[in-house]
Amino acid sequence: MTLRQRLTATEEARAPAPLAAEPARHAYQDLKKNMHHMILDRIDLERLKRLTAEQFKHELALLIQRIIEEERIVLNQNERHNLVLDIQHEMLGFGPLEALLADLTVSDILVNTYAKVYVERQGRLELTDVTFHDNAHLMKIIEKIVSRVGRRVDESSPMVDARLADGSRVNAIIPPLAVDGPILSIRRFSATPLTVADMLTFKSVTPPMVQVLQALGQAKINILISGGTGSGKTTLLNLLSGFIPSDERIVTIEDAAELQMRQPHVVRLETRPPNIEGKGEVTQRALVRNALRMRPDRIILGEVRGAEALDMLQAMNTGHEGSLATIHSNAPRDALARLENMVGMAGVTLTARATRQQICSAITVVLQVTRLTDGTRKLVSMQEITGMEGEVIAMQEIFRFEQTGVDAGGKVLGQFRANGVRPRFADRLRMFGAPVPDNCFDPSRIYE
Repeated sequence: MTLRQRLTATEEARAPAPLAAEPARHAYQDLKKNMHHMILDRIDLERLKRLTAEQFKHELALLIQRIIEEERIVLNQNERHNLVLDIQHEMLGFGPLEALLADLTVSDILVNTYAKVYVERQGRLELTDVTFHDNAHLMKIIEKIVSRVGRRVDESSPMVDARLADGSRVNAIIPPLAVDGPILSIRRFSATPLTVADMLTFKSVTPPMVQVLQALGQAKINILISGGTGSGKTTLLNLLSGFIPSDERIVTIEDAAELQMRQPHVVRLETRPPNIEGKGEVTQRALVRNALRMRPDRIILGEVRGAEALDMLQAMNTGHEGSLATIHSNAPRDALARLENMVGMAGVTLTARATRQQICSAITVVLQVTRLTDGTRKLVSMQEITGMEGEVIAMQEIFRFEQTGVDAGGKVLGQFRANGVRPRFADRLRMFGAPVPDNCFDPSRIYE
């Protein structure tokens, strides 16, 4: 197929019909690849290095137009624009991913080898018509992404975590670990964090819950947020951070910086993986220990996943009240069990009872967030740790979401309600000037 024939297939390649468009899509991929090679043969790379990004785009557009005219290709204005844009993305950005990265409705981009790209919108996965030319093309994009943050990915280091300039979290795994070809996952984060009003609109929380959460933030109560992958733990953590007074010093510790703090006095710390020689790693535990020397009012741990759990509990027990952390778990009780196991990973000999007493004295509230089958995310349980009963940590549920069914459209039906229990932390809320009216805990107040 000549270059002219490939160009005339451009518009067909963008057609939504998957079967009919398949040959045209492959033709368009070949077209972009050949055009890319022709451009590289003609441009002066040394000269282009001295140009700004906008100047480079302009020069690139002129060159593409010249090639089209030399080949006497008949294309309308829209087709030319699309081709120029795709080539620019190929040379300056992340190729086929650029359109998805620009789509604000996309929260996750999941690339399952070169031929299948899924996205998540509003909690639901859907297959897109975006493809790469082949696995080698996908590998080039992955290498471009990770090289920009000083990382590398190859057979000796086939797994990598990285972060895009906008804060999006990237994970890539390549052969031989990925059997079918390179796999890329990008977790997007909104440039503007969700507000309380957004959460209420989405029915993720209720007004009484918000009143209590705001009071918890003001009263410096330690909170553990529990939930599964993609359930909204970080979103809720960002929301809670908005209730922290602006005159407090906050230190955040994360594997990949995701938190979007709104206070003026924030110190952000991020772990560092080992280098090629296996040296230079800085763990969350090391950062937690260092944070204690930085005079923080509160420490926010993006996710507890290892031995740093012990240092976090000790920090919460030694004056750093109002600290926040997230943990992967399916239920509040399971979250405490996981936390207990992580303390054991610290290499400190503690009895089970001593560990549980540490947890009881450090953490007051456990929030459970869940992504339901219809893609919605809700705060399904708020539980207070009340102490020890024998060898067991005692908890009482303050609020809960009860699922009652699913409608014909797949939407989850249910209701929020209080359990009628007045929490023990209510007195502390009053002492810190953030009292919550008793009617917030009225079990007769039901929210659909």
